[in-house]
Amino acid sequence: MRSWQRMFVAVMRLLLKCLRLGRRRRFKLLRQVEQLWHYGNLCLRSLLYNSFTNSDVVLDSLFEPIYWLVDHVTRWFGVVFVALVIGLTSSIVAIVYICLLPLILQTYTPAWICWHLAYGHWNLIMIVFHYYMAITTSPGHPPQAKDDLSGVSICRKCIAPKPARTHHCSICNRCVLKMDHHCPWLNNCVGHYNHRYFFSFCLFMTMGCIYCSVSGWEMFRDAYAAIERMKLLEKERLQVAANQTYYQTPPPTFSFRQRAFHKSVVYLWVLCSSVALALGALTLWHAALITRGETSIERHINKKERQRLQKKGKVFRNPYSYGGWDNWKVFLGVDVPRHWLTRVLLPSPHLPHGTGLSWDLPPCVTEQRTPLLAI
Repeated sequence: MRSWQRMFVAVMRLLLKCLRLGRRRRFKLLRQVEQLWHYGNLCLRSLLYNSFTNSDVVLDSLFEPIYWLVDHVTRWFGVVFVALVIGLTSSIVAIVYICLLPLILQTYTPAWICWHLAYGHWNLIMIVFHYYMAITTSPGHPPQAKDDLSGVSICRKCIAPKPARTHHCSICNRCVLKMDHHCPWLNNCVGHYNHRYFFSFCLFMTMGCIYCSVSGWEMFRDAYAAIERMKLLEKERLQVAANQTYYQTPPPTFSFRQRAFHKSVVYLWVLCSSVALALGALTLWHAALITRGETSIERHINKKERQRLQKKGKVFRNPYSYGGWDNWKVFLGVDVPRHWLTRVLLPSPHLPHGTGLSWDLPPCVTEQRTPLLAI
């Protein structure tokens, strides 16, 4: 009996010893895995360490594939957008000439006919001229040789000189002088040399759409009422035809030409009104930026700088703003009073002030430049 007890005690001791040994090995393995994890994390952080890294940098890195996709899609679809602008504008002009102009010549007085012909063709010429110049004129790029410039920074993307107000366009993959934004409807960047063409196109296109919407309001109401009558008569005709034989079916009430006329008028008014609202808001936004002497990119930069200096008790002054009126004169290139007619109200391919590399005081500015900072 004692021998069995001794054997049982020995087996239990051996079992407990094995359990303690297994537990030690398991704890040792967990400690090794934990040490390897901390070591790998330390190596990764040491390789990727950057004192300027924050949540914004992490988000930009995560969204980099989306940015790449948007840039390439915008670059390839720019031609489609340009074709869409040309197609829609051409359709409106065709409707005006084919449908509305004969009606105007038959019903309006000679004075109103002269007004519509003069204003409509002047507005159309201004739209076509400024859009063509906006898509064909290069916005301007800085020279690649650093010897030609002094006191400029280096673009971290294209490793080239970067003058003041110059920014890198990820879609064009080049630095642009006085860059405002990349416009897919132009398939071109809006910069120093074509900024005036872009804004003038937006302005005259908005004016043309408002003109078509206001002058075509009565025609739109009549055309919309006619279309509703067409639908009602068509429904009644089908109900009557269902109770008659084939040869007794009544002919259509409206001809194809009448249907096309009314639908074209409705299409013209809806499209022009929609474009007038959307493009009008964009034009007002850019007009406010021009009044302040800023671009779309500089607005965000100046806003952050204004907030930073406000915390220090200082006031930010835009060094490229000469006052609201003078900002418009500089932007439009108005040096003398007659330029309001020859350079603003008529098509003009004149160049903007300066080269976009340096920003000296333009001759049309009457007041001196305000200082950059004021305490």
